[in-house]
Amino acid sequence: MKIDHFRDTTRLSLGEPSTVGIPLGEPLSQVAAISVKRDDGVEAGVWECTPGRWRRQIVQQEFCHFIQGRCTFTPDGGEILHIQAGDALMLPANTTGVWDIQETVRKSYVLIF
Repeated sequence: MKIDHFRDTTRLSLGEPSTVGIPLGEPLSQVAAISVKRDDGVEAGVWECTPGRWRRQIVQQEFCHFIQGRCTFTPDGGEILHIQAGDALMLPANTTGVWDIQETVRKSYVLIF
């Protein structure tokens, strides 16, 4: 059995940044991540996003723990969620809405397929 271990997620080097898929104005958020995916479809990793506003559909159910930063997420038809370092969320599969990143966010996450 192979065990992947992320020791210090605040200093972990992530992949090359790219622009978010559906930006909503300027600045254009840049995202970077590192992850591992098991054969059974479970994926875990660390994700970072710079300030900006964008639409997101989270296809898989996601548990995430915010390590640093500050943002909001407004699910379509729902109330705004204010999120900061130390917060944790469980997002249902197919969650749609708008992310507004005020201060670069870094989170650890688990996607459940």
